[in-house]
Amino acid sequence: TECGDRNYISTKNKRNNPERIELKKFCPRLNKYTLHRETK
Repeated sequence: TECGDRNYISTKNKRNNPERIELKKFCPRLNKYTLHRETK
């Protein structure tokens, strides 16, 4: 996320989606919707 927190956990199929997924989710620390990128 923009603030560096890890707010959400989701599962994905690595065979179907080898690239990192990006989700627009609500960040409670920033109190707004931000882009949540998958971490390694």
